[in-house]
Order: sequence, then structure tokens, then C-alpha cells
Amino acid sequence: MTPHPVDPERVARARDRLPSAEEGDRLASVLTLMADPTRARLLYALDVAEELCVGDLAMALGVSEDAASYGLRVLRTAGLVTPRRQGRMVFYRLAEGFPEPLREHCLRQLIEMSRRPIDDDQDD
Repeated sequence: MTPHPVDPERVARARDRLPSAEEGDRLASVLTLMADPTRARLLYALDVAEELCVGDLAMALGVSEDAASYGLRVLRTAGLVTPRRQGRMVFYRLAEGFPEPLREHCLRQLIEMSRRPIDDDQDD
């Protein structure tokens, strides 16, 4: 067996830059929310259209209004989308400060990465 750590400087650097356990839990919770296909697509639709009501979102996604409404409720509770009431209609948009790099680059790149074949020859 190899004694650990093999590279104490890199271990220390990684440890210094890691989010706290609480931050890790929060991040995992947010990523879990976004891992649902309907919720992920709701975020994309709101990014593209800026603001839509539940019925229009349901139509855009090809899901029921109940599914769109539930997804929006979960995303709203997490602080990722915000509602705006206009009479009896409620319109949704991405929350103020929703990270543009996440929308424009990271999510699309993750989709592309998941399409690549897995290289079983790499060591873990």
C-alpha cells in the first residue's frame, strides 16, 4: 500500500479550496432539483423566453400544466425562479442573479459530456 498523502501540497491546496460540508450539501440539493428533466427544461425555457406563464411553459415543454406548475413550485422554493402576478396570470422568470455562465455554457457542456463514450481504460 502507498502511504498517504502522496502529494501533501496538493492535498492541502484542495482542502483549502473545498466548499464546507454545509455548502456541499446545499450545492447537492440544488443540483438534485435541477436533475429532474422537467425542471431542467423549465429553466432552459425561461432562459430563452425570459418570462412565461404556466400554460405557455407546459405547451413549450409538451407536459401537463400540473407538471409545469409543480416544477415551478419546486424551483421557486429553491429560489431559482421568481413569479410576477399580472391580474389572474402568474408569469415566471429566472431569479435575479441566476448565473449566466451556468445557463450559457455549463449546462450545455454537461449535456455534451454525457454523450461521450466512457473510457474504461482510465484509472479512478
